[in-house]
Amino acid sequence: MADGYARATGKAGVVLVTSGPGATNAITGIATAYMDSIPMVVLSGQVASTLVGTDAFQETDMIGISRPIVKHSFMIKHPSEIPEVLKKAFYLAQSGRPGPVVVDIPKDMTNPAEKYEYVFPKKAKLRSYSPAVRGHSGQIRKAVEMLLAAKRPIIYAGGGVVMGNGSEPLTELAKQLNAPVTNTLMGLGCYPGTDRQFVGMLGMHGSYTANLAMHHTDVILAVGARFDDRVINGASKFSPNAKIIHIDIDPASISKTIKADVPIVGPVESVLTEMVATLKDIGETPNKESVAAWWKQIDEWRAGGDLFPYNRGDGSVIKPQTVIETLCEVTKGEAYVSSDVGQHQMFAAQYYRFNKPNRWINSGGLGTMGFGFPAAMGVKMSFPDADVACVTGEGSIQMNIQELSTCLQYGLPVKIILLNNGVLGMVRQWQDMSYGARHSHSYMESLPDFVKLVEAYGHVGIRVTDLKDLKPKMEEAFAMKDRLVFIDIQVDVTEHVYPMQIKDGSMRDMWLSKTERT
Repeated sequence: MADGYARATGKAGVVLVTSGPGATNAITGIATAYMDSIPMVVLSGQVASTLVGTDAFQETDMIGISRPIVKHSFMIKHPSEIPEVLKKAFYLAQSGRPGPVVVDIPKDMTNPAEKYEYVFPKKAKLRSYSPAVRGHSGQIRKAVEMLLAAKRPIIYAGGGVVMGNGSEPLTELAKQLNAPVTNTLMGLGCYPGTDRQFVGMLGMHGSYTANLAMHHTDVILAVGARFDDRVINGASKFSPNAKIIHIDIDPASISKTIKADVPIVGPVESVLTEMVATLKDIGETPNKESVAAWWKQIDEWRAGGDLFPYNRGDGSVIKPQTVIETLCEVTKGEAYVSSDVGQHQMFAAQYYRFNKPNRWINSGGLGTMGFGFPAAMGVKMSFPDADVACVTGEGSIQMNIQELSTCLQYGLPVKIILLNNGVLGMVRQWQDMSYGARHSHSYMESLPDFVKLVEAYGHVGIRVTDLKDLKPKMEEAFAMKDRLVFIDIQVDVTEHVYPMQIKDGSMRDMWLSKTERT
């Protein structure tokens, strides 16, 4: 919930857990936030300070366990430290590259025998921590000049643009350059998904257009993205003719996997704003002939205008892609959409057209099954009047399905869209494509009746098995503003997510269907 709140609002989420198993159960959630650079403060209980190190009841070394997956951690050693440590924790979580911070609090620190005056400091004082507040002006000018000289530029924007409030200057810069824009999975929504210049998500399940554009580009402007393995495919074959401008708040992310020709360390909002101003100051525009030729090529790649074409079939079965398109239509593209991890996550990313940042809530780096439902709850708590949908699979939803009780208790009427194909879809897809269709442990033959289960928790359950009922039932669900509605949609088990990059190939090497490849 705290993670979903943070992703939707941009503010630090707060987690409060008890010692021992309470703390260790939070580890996956902390790692999820760490991988995706999500601001979070985790307050973990601990045994009394006199018992630390004695293997006391429910004692765990939370500082040691969490050290690799936090931005920083604190152990409270005296009650008077609490205000200053909390000030530092929130500052660290939200500044620079955001991330989770753990504050471990022994039991006797919260109820000391002697009382202390708690004064919350106005400013956090931290030695040897000074994140960049702006980019290097010389590097910014060099980047702008490189973009102006480019014949085939592309803007590659990631989750750092979303969490760094860089969407507005990014859009302005893209318009001035008339450059195509592609997003990572985490960056969806930072540039309008329905705009002509948007060429779709890139990477393993990115659009044909985006991946080809990335392969053939001569200048990449990478903003708030880290060139991870799910984007670049074979690193040695990545964008062979491209010069790379890389903007990131975290210097450790620059040139980590792909060498940057123009590295710029700084907050993306500040750097992009200065790039827009520099572009105006230079007073030049990209070469019209080169830009026109580049767009002609891109439009040929996306012939028909559909970034993710698929076989719609004869209507005898419901395609998962159709479910997401219907969700986008019913919510007018304005919903906050969370997802779990699997095929349904990729279908949601491909077919829901996000036009605003902070609307797409998913676990991108760690790929945490069970994330989507509680994340949707956190979003709904933040924006009670907004439509909030969780797109999930029958495997993921059962990992936290007990939170249906929490939703009833606190009045959180989210909408759960279950793409039910009776299997662990992404596992099955890999088994089909790489392991001779040997379906080991990927089928689910003992699923509950989700409608009855949801009704037992006091909510509304709807089952959809016929395509003609899909849109009316979804409209019915979203019309019930004060009720949690669970829509169990039976979808085509044979459907796979395409395109799919061919392992260790270049950006242009993709499977387009079960039998067709580039």
